[in-house]
Amino acid sequence: MANNFCVDVATVMWRDWIVLRRRLKKFILSRLVTPVLYLVAFGWGLGRNINPASGTYMDFLVPGIIALNTMNVSYMSVTGVHAERVYHKSLEEYLGAPIEPAAFVVGKIFSAIVRAFISTALILSVAKIFGANLNFAASANFFVVIALNSAIFASVCFCAALKVQTYEELAQVNTYLLMPMSFLCGTFFSTGDLPPIVRAVIEILPLTHTSQLLRDGFNLLSFGILSAYALILLWLATKMFKRLSI
Repeated sequence: MANNFCVDVATVMWRDWIVLRRRLKKFILSRLVTPVLYLVAFGWGLGRNINPASGTYMDFLVPGIIALNTMNVSYMSVTGVHAERVYHKSLEEYLGAPIEPAAFVVGKIFSAIVRAFISTALILSVAKIFGANLNFAASANFFVVIALNSAIFASVCFCAALKVQTYEELAQVNTYLLMPMSFLCGTFFSTGDLPPIVRAVIEILPLTHTSQLLRDGFNLLSFGILSAYALILLWLATKMFKRLSI
């Protein structure tokens, strides 16, 4: 049973990899634009006037950009599920295929994680050119946190793609959920500077803990929160996918 599940997951991932491979050049170029803009505008521009408690602002900024980027990449990687459900009417066919529904969901999420790792490698390469200290990227914690963060937001998109009816509604999830987290969850500045009430809300959100773990190293509470988010959202995405057959 476990072997069949792994084969099903690998099949879904292989299908997504074939699609990505055909568009790999465009994917790489598109993934470079936003990080370079952030590094120039915030790292070289605004960052020259900011002095963190330790290191440089560039060193503070890069982990935040990676957290932000993996959130966006993993979310966007799964948006195709919406088109398959609403426009192509092909998503239900997976439920009729000899493949576990959970394996399909896990395969999609793992594909999003692969894209996030590729994008992260690009950011690290660019950040090195900008003179950032990349010692944080050498730890095993770094890769686990990126995988968890990517799994969380890939699952969020999977759930949204099964619920909404139009691309406009799917974009609203980005506007009302991802965009506020992009700027408030410790990506560009410390959450310690926020008012206590706002900070209490911000520290519930997963991207805050991703930024802290990438920047400060392992923390059991933050790691546990990310793991709980990933497991709950994976369970929810699988449950919603199975309901399509009812």
